[in-house]
Amino acid sequence: MSVSVIGPVFVQTAQAAAGLLREPVLARRWETPSALAQFQVSGLAGHLAWQVLAVPGRLDAAEPDGPALSLVEYYTAAAWVGAPLDGDLNTGLRTIGEQTAADGPPALAAQVDATLTQLRTRMATLDGTRLVAMRTSAPPLTVDDLLTTRILELAVHADDLAVSLDLPTPALPEAATDLVIALLARVATRRHGPVALLRALSRAERAPTSITAL
Repeated sequence: MSVSVIGPVFVQTAQAAAGLLREPVLARRWETPSALAQFQVSGLAGHLAWQVLAVPGRLDAAEPDGPALSLVEYYTAAAWVGAPLDGDLNTGLRTIGEQTAADGPPALAAQVDATLTQLRTRMATLDGTRLVAMRTSAPPLTVDDLLTTRILELAVHADDLAVSLDLPTPALPEAATDLVIALLARVATRRHGPVALLRALSRAERAPTSITAL
């Protein structure tokens, strides 16, 4: 067993992102369009919260058979990357977000806080190398890699929600920012090639139009 090194970073990141769920402006903007295409603010808040609320169920499930995917393989093969916004997959994600947020901002914030309290205790003994399934039919990830995917989701969607509310994007732990930027750079390199990433970061005059990772 190897105690998770990512677990505490996940909890700290989730706590920082969840602060947006207690902002008074959230209730006022609840039923308005968000900065994320086809998401209402309510659904986006629910989607952000889901990155925390879904974790205990993943950890409690029986360990699947390996081998595990690497993070780069996971994001390269993910069905939702590049999927149409009005397709079944993205429609389903928006529906889950709205269902998660159905009881309103105070209830959503309280649910996330309760889950984080549970997870904070659990992280002290969590095996980061154990395998977990993202979905029933998908190849597994390690616990640490699963939590890294949730940190990325929290970072990206905290920014989406903050922009939607005209608030500053929450400051995340440095360890989380380092993880997310390194992972996005690796996925972008796989998707666009190392020269495109090098130029985008160092040569504005010949940078590609996009090096988006996801």
